[in-house]
Amino acid sequence: MFKLSALFIATSAILSTPTFADEAKDQDIEKIAVLGDKPSNYLGIEAQTASKLGISIKDTPQSVRVVTRALMDDFSLDDVNQVLETTPGISVEKIETDRTYYKARGFDITNFQVDGLGLPQERGSLQGTLDTAIYQRVEVVMGANGMMTGAGNPSATVNFIRKRPTDDAQASLSFTLGSWSNRRIDADVSGRINDSVAARAVVVSQVRDSYLDRYSVNRNVFYGITEFNLTDDTTLTTSLTYQQNDADSPLWGALPLFDSAGNATDLDVSTSTASNWAFWNNTSKQAFVELEHYLGGDWTLFARYAHAQTEQDSELFYVYGTPDAQTGLGLTGYASDYELKDRHNLFDVYTQGSFDLFGQNHLIAAGASQAKMAYHERSLYDFTTGNGFPAMPNLGTWDGYAPSPTLVDGLTGSQIDSRQRSQYVSARFSLNEDLKLLTGLRHTDWETEGAAYQVNKGRDDSDTTHYFGAVYTFNDDLNVYGSYSETFAPQFEQGIDKKSLAPIEGDTREIGVKAEFFNDNLMLNIALFDAEQVNIAVADVENSTPDNSVYKAAPGIQSTGYEIELSGDLGFGISANLGYTYTNIDVADSVDAGNTEAELVKNYTPKQVFKLAAKYDVAALEGLTFGMNMRWQDDISRVQAQSPRVVTEQKAYALVNFMASYQISPTVDLTFNANNVFDKKYINSLYWAQGFYGAPRNYSLTLNWAL
Repeated sequence: MFKLSALFIATSAILSTPTFADEAKDQDIEKIAVLGDKPSNYLGIEAQTASKLGISIKDTPQSVRVVTRALMDDFSLDDVNQVLETTPGISVEKIETDRTYYKARGFDITNFQVDGLGLPQERGSLQGTLDTAIYQRVEVVMGANGMMTGAGNPSATVNFIRKRPTDDAQASLSFTLGSWSNRRIDADVSGRINDSVAARAVVVSQVRDSYLDRYSVNRNVFYGITEFNLTDDTTLTTSLTYQQNDADSPLWGALPLFDSAGNATDLDVSTSTASNWAFWNNTSKQAFVELEHYLGGDWTLFARYAHAQTEQDSELFYVYGTPDAQTGLGLTGYASDYELKDRHNLFDVYTQGSFDLFGQNHLIAAGASQAKMAYHERSLYDFTTGNGFPAMPNLGTWDGYAPSPTLVDGLTGSQIDSRQRSQYVSARFSLNEDLKLLTGLRHTDWETEGAAYQVNKGRDDSDTTHYFGAVYTFNDDLNVYGSYSETFAPQFEQGIDKKSLAPIEGDTREIGVKAEFFNDNLMLNIALFDAEQVNIAVADVENSTPDNSVYKAAPGIQSTGYEIELSGDLGFGISANLGYTYTNIDVADSVDAGNTEAELVKNYTPKQVFKLAAKYDVAALEGLTFGMNMRWQDDISRVQAQSPRVVTEQKAYALVNFMASYQISPTVDLTFNANNVFDKKYINSLYWAQGFYGAPRNYSLTLNWAL
């Protein structure tokens, strides 16, 4: 399983938008530069995730979400989970303290990028916590993204846009104190060293305990980037990133959610099954080199290379079982010693430009990429010394003591080497002044060798994915669009012929409206979507074997619904980002019968989700700002057992966070955040049969100093 943390630190790309020939596009680029730099607005105008053509969000025929730096700063969204919890259309499935999955439109998100460069994964889990101090904004393209990624699910593509050096010298320091002994310091220094060199550095150090018993985290981040103007036409960019996330007493697995009578356990929010000796350390490093060369006219050549390595070291304690309804007995546990070494080498080269034909200007980008990945992990277990776990009534007061493990059982692991090659082309053709047609084609070859926990992961797949989109401009403020995009996902399951099944195929069809108001300071996006996956591996019951290793391809999962997002300046000193998502999931009968996870996903995915982040600048007192960040979702459930039938339910709930900020002086401001102000008790996720509770009411105070 590829690790998302390695992907996150592995990539970099050019953010500059090419200069197009016609005057209208020059005006568009000027608008992007002005609005995109507003430090207080929640509106995102530009996005590089959906294509490499340098077009605005309004002109992109897919739903695109942007979480700006201003929104992250206002509500102290210091990690990726907090950012994506705020992003309309995204579900954050926190299954453990240090492992998280992400979903959109009913499917796992497996495509992640940094500055537009990335590679798809089999799974989209994040180990540890990724800090957001190094990012300027986060972009999310909803649905399949066959033009930019090819492989993956028809869920979404998340692109983390990093901070870049600035021409003007600037420096800032932030100090944060919060609940559970949270102490954090951020430093950000940027500027031009001379006419040819500009640089930026970001440093973060954080230590915090937790509302969960015994759990604590020590985090350190360093990010440095330098841009060299070798000539008037050539820019070389290099960077280094280091992130360390060390967790003591993390959850591996989570809490039992029901007892032998099917009753909800309803444990205290602070309850943890982590032992006092458990730890989970994650270290990520990356280096990249990036070259941008202006070829002349409207054409530019980009070449990028990145090397990343991720290492994990942990000793963990897993508790499982169903406690007896009367005695509370029935839980047991075992320990694991886990190590991971993950290496990625990525290369991408493409050219981007425009040309005139039939009196219109057209955009095009074409290139090729290659990724080589080596993924090695080792697991040792202790299946005996963890036995004798305390009865359920005592779980909430357990001190974390478990016998020290001997870790000599069941040596196993993974050794997987993969290579992915892609060639791609995307273009936007102007049929006339009002109608634009976007097309894209991407061919991907994916080779994998090796095994994971005695399961052969070898495969050799290739596929060509397509993208079609059209945008019609009614006037300067209103566009309507439609798009169709494909993805594919290789699978290692074998049929009765002992050959791997053909890849899973996915696609997204979307139609929508994008409108701008108040001098382009407010954007509305309404979208209807239909996403589907077919050719999903399910157990072949008719040709079953003793080890249940025979599979067959089945019809798929269909997700339909609509999304509404409004972001930007509402006037009267109010800036907001709000979104409503309705998702209906339909699972084919053949998949429902043979694929438990497919059956469950329609129950633990909320049909309705509403998110709102808004702030109000008080006119009567200059420098004072109030804000609210809210997330509401309706009922979800998980079928835990069929006979007798046991269902875990999470009723609809809303989480409300408040913010107040005051500009003490031109260089100093103070921000107060109160999270979960109504102290709502809720289960973080029903993605797994186990789960744990979200954080209760908590506070933080941040002093920002612009030097």
